[in-house]
Amino acid sequence: MKPSRPWTPYLFLLGPFAVFGFAVLAPMAMTVYYSLLEWNGYGAQTFIGLDNFKELLGDTLFRDSFKHVLLYIAATLVVEVAVGLLLAALATSGRGTRLWFRTAVFTPVMLPMVVVALLWGFIYNPDFGLANAGLDALGLGDLARAWLGDPDTALWAICVVSGWAFAGFYMTIFAASLASLPQDVIEAARLDGAGEGRLFWSVKLPMVRGSVEVAILLCVTGGFQGFDLFYVLTNGGPYHATEIPTTYLVREVFTNGNVGYGSAMAVVLTVLVVAMGLVFGKLRSRREVVG
Repeated sequence: MKPSRPWTPYLFLLGPFAVFGFAVLAPMAMTVYYSLLEWNGYGAQTFIGLDNFKELLGDTLFRDSFKHVLLYIAATLVVEVAVGLLLAALATSGRGTRLWFRTAVFTPVMLPMVVVALLWGFIYNPDFGLANAGLDALGLGDLARAWLGDPDTALWAICVVSGWAFAGFYMTIFAASLASLPQDVIEAARLDGAGEGRLFWSVKLPMVRGSVEVAILLCVTGGFQGFDLFYVLTNGGPYHATEIPTTYLVREVFTNGNVGYGSAMAVVLTVLVVAMGLVFGKLRSRREVVG
């Protein structure tokens, strides 16, 4: 059924586009504008052009924050995506299909990240935390330490928390993909003598490659957007050992009052994440065409 007026369909799109423009496009445009200013958020604004971006080039703390987030992403690819894939294999193999198993693994995903951070803050507490108490009970008291207060372990401790919180999310994605695989192919592989391990790595995993790629993209882009765990657990400390771009950005804007400089960080971070998404999409579409 054709509309009586050709502009009627566009009228229905006006509301969503207005919301998108107000909630997304306008803040992005204002952030770009603020990045060209020297401004503390309430005083006079001074236009300084690209000086904030030039200052970022020489900011060693900003560069180190990207090193930290890259290490975090590399670790979470293992403790979130890889572990989630293994959990999905268990959940669909017949040995781990019980409801309690999936519920127990997925429960941390439903918790607010602030709650997760507070919970693990108690676990990592050097005086009465479960982490050090468990090591003492196992006779490994020499390994006990202030996990979030030691620059050598703070970042890795946060990675463990992230893996605990999000492995269930990726397990759900992979379990849905594995459950939808054609059973005739799997049964044919079993008849050919393939064991469960061989069946998973040689048959099932290649067939869910698309889901794995999407999970990797979510993990990488989500890593650059990470904030809440770092802010609550360490707030970038100790000695900036867990400083990532988002915590540095928030500190500059809301603590130091450098709105222009913080906006420049936000612009750089946004451009980087968008570029990564575009490159990933281009590579994937090219692979699908070749395939």
